[in-house]
Amino acid sequence: MSHDDDRYRFGAGVMLLNGHGHVWIGRRLDNVDEAWQMPQGGVDPGEDSWQGALRELEEETGVSSDLVHRIEGSPRLELRYDLPEGLRGKLWGGRWIGQRQHWYLMRFTGEDAHVNIETEHPEFSHWQWAEPHLLPDLIVPFKRDMYRDILAGFAGWIGPR
Repeated sequence: MSHDDDRYRFGAGVMLLNGHGHVWIGRRLDNVDEAWQMPQGGVDPGEDSWQGALRELEEETGVSSDLVHRIEGSPRLELRYDLPEGLRGKLWGGRWIGQRQHWYLMRFTGEDAHVNIETEHPEFSHWQWAEPHLLPDLIVPFKRDMYRDILAGFAGWIGPR
């Protein structure tokens, strides 16, 4: 744990792969640009990051934990990103300067019909399966380096099953 971790919101994220090795991404509702991202969010008090990742996945995509499994041998990546100066005072009540996240690599074992982004608190307007190498170009600029690190960290486990 770094000395400035209290300045970063603790969260978890999921790189969800289908059987073809494509990654689930959603287009954010709250961004006027065409900004896509993988499921991610804050870890609640009393949760560990694995539980938080599974909860965020279900809250954002409708995909329940019985339709995914963690890819054997894949690491848990701990990464962070900084918010741009213009967003720091606006998001999360201005409390944090970015997020420190644990990322997990999971395989989706369900069907596309199991995905439902019209959840209780929707975050996405659209979703799609994307080729992993395209992710940094589809994400908001301030998260691109983190997404490159996710790709590098999971490189040995990404691909079709």
